[in-house]
Amino acid sequence: MSTAVDIDEKIEQVITTPDRYKVILLNDDHTPMDFVIEILTTIFKHTPEVARDLTMKVHQEGSAVCGVYSFELAEQKSIEATTLSRNAGFPLQIRIEKD
Repeated sequence: MSTAVDIDEKIEQVITTPDRYKVILLNDDHTPMDFVIEILTTIFKHTPEVARDLTMKVHQEGSAVCGVYSFELAEQKSIEATTLSRNAGFPLQIRIEKD
């Protein structure tokens, strides 16, 4: 007795890339620019020059994207920056938006 089985099905693999999220710094009148530059260099790993440019963009335009990450990383970096800001007594606001 033969128990051979023919399989004609093909399994199609669908690979999707995870969504990306922008971390956006918002301007306020109380957080010093030097502190924002420090956040951008320590948490978001920008060079001092890029951090200064982003800080000026936040100051002049009201907001700036400081990085685009997976949701978990964007959330982690925004929480770290907010916590550091609050511990220093500053009201820095950060928003996460889907890219």
